[in-house]
Amino acid sequence: MRNHEVTERQPLLKADGSLREPGWSKALIQEYDRSRIKASKFRIKEWDYYLVLNQDFAGAFTLSDDGYIGLQSVSLLNFKEGWEHTETILNAFPMGKMKMPATSDKGNIKYKDKRLSMEFLVTPGKRTIKCDFKDFWKGKPFHCEITLSQPPMDTMVIATPWKEKKTAFYYNQKINCMRAEGYMAFDEVTYWFKPETDYGTLDWGRGVWTYDNRWYWGSGNGTVGGKPFGFNIGYGFGDTSAASENMLFYDGKAHKLDDVIFHIPEGDYMKPWTFTSSDGRFEMEFEPVLDRAAKISAVVIASDQHQVFGKMSGKAVLDNGMFIELKDFMCFAEDVHNRY
Repeated sequence: MRNHEVTERQPLLKADGSLREPGWSKALIQEYDRSRIKASKFRIKEWDYYLVLNQDFAGAFTLSDDGYIGLQSVSLLNFKEGWEHTETILNAFPMGKMKMPATSDKGNIKYKDKRLSMEFLVTPGKRTIKCDFKDFWKGKPFHCEITLSQPPMDTMVIATPWKEKKTAFYYNQKINCMRAEGYMAFDEVTYWFKPETDYGTLDWGRGVWTYDNRWYWGSGNGTVGGKPFGFNIGYGFGDTSAASENMLFYDGKAHKLDDVIFHIPEGDYMKPWTFTSSDGRFEMEFEPVLDRAAKISAVVIASDQHQVFGKMSGKAVLDNGMFIELKDFMCFAEDVHNRY
């Protein structure tokens, strides 16, 4: 059966730098150790990405050490007014100097330069995002302090190899359904997150990629039937024959899905999308609201990103057969092509 679940605590990599056991799990039970990687330090990619989202606005925050380049990024999105702004700081050859933690469970990350001061703090049951960004947009600063609560709950973890390169791998955890509390401030407006309705997601990743990759990823969180509900869907990244990263979360428990396909209108990301699944457990329509598009082309680095925010409607089915009906459920789905 496809979708092999890893259940044994063990080192992530074998002595030759290849993945010991490709598959999915509900926690980081395979232990990442940067010193066991056999690829060049130029190729190691380590990142933490937070998205905090509600019906009206969102903030996205990235701290990363991607070998020969670091990308530190902040996005502010206003769905009601139909605008977004992303500001990215590029720094050359961090090569491990960011000291990204080997696990998402503990360890803080800090970045500071003349314009940007940002830190991700981890304490038992909580995650805190702090940011001060001078001249974020139009000469005006951006500030935020957001706390995400993380009670004991299942997460999505995937260990994915590449067929064409033995020492390439993708080790990734998505933590959905973290209730959000705090604020973002920009241009004399304060955006407040309320834990009764608002949630955050962590995308935690470590690995060695091949140079040219295109992937699809979607995620959303909300309250359904008085309980937290979320989903993670995606594909296109590496050799996924051992397992997909598709998963539902309801009241802290994970429900594994098989394949989910993104049906994106050709030439226009703002037209309605659909999503279908091989097991019939994720059938959705998606109405785009805002396309956070970004394109970079600089010698060896190229990126074409479309992170589209919008409203999902349809049905999802839990492992026990229970139907989850979604109506105008705010989330995002993206199509990203990177060469770096």
